[in-house]
Amino acid sequence: MEWLGPLLTIVFIDLMLAGDNAIVIALAARNLPKHQQKKAVIWGTFGAIAIRIVATVLVVKLLDIPWLHLAGGLLLVWIAYKLLVQEESSHDNIKAGSTLGQAIGTIVLADAAMGIDNVLAVAGASHGNIWLVIAGLIISIPIVVWGSTLFIRLIERFSWILYVGAAILGYTAGHMITGEKKIAHLFGNGGMPEWLFIGLVVALIVGAGILTKAIRKNKQPAHRERETH
Repeated sequence: MEWLGPLLTIVFIDLMLAGDNAIVIALAARNLPKHQQKKAVIWGTFGAIAIRIVATVLVVKLLDIPWLHLAGGLLLVWIAYKLLVQEESSHDNIKAGSTLGQAIGTIVLADAAMGIDNVLAVAGASHGNIWLVIAGLIISIPIVVWGSTLFIRLIERFSWILYVGAAILGYTAGHMITGEKKIAHLFGNGGMPEWLFIGLVVALIVGAGILTKAIRKNKQPAHRERETH
């Protein structure tokens, strides 16, 4: 049961960060004949997952280098915040492939370029267990292919799901930071309790996300008033 929690966390992270994958897949395959679109989706996704497994395994190994846990945790804090406050993203630079091979290549390359957030989050949630990384990403294949579009609709309908996802990323980031050996003395015996620090990280991300959205919402009416005049 020790690996079940991290495995579920990895799958949930993949689900939260799969929205762009769905958009890339749709755009890359949109010009193909109907009978080839499904092949492009399947083979493009499998290729992207294979690259992601290799990249995540490398990141897990690299996290043994001093200070990388801290750097990775701080970067993951930013990724979690960005997940909450990101505007409607533009994917106009994703070109549709005119052949099956071009579409598959576009899906794989675009996913590799956009997948750093996923790789880093999964590496942190795995606690160094390579098999958890591989199992979590394999389980996530049908999520990326079929489930991400459905999940986008759920987030649009129930916006609180986005905050749950950001909180889970914040929890993972907090664990990565407290797991940095160079600053381990700051937590636990004689220092701040680890659970308190992780809770503060989660609260900071969610609070900053709520504040940013509130500021943007207040600016919108003033901007519209200037446009009418």
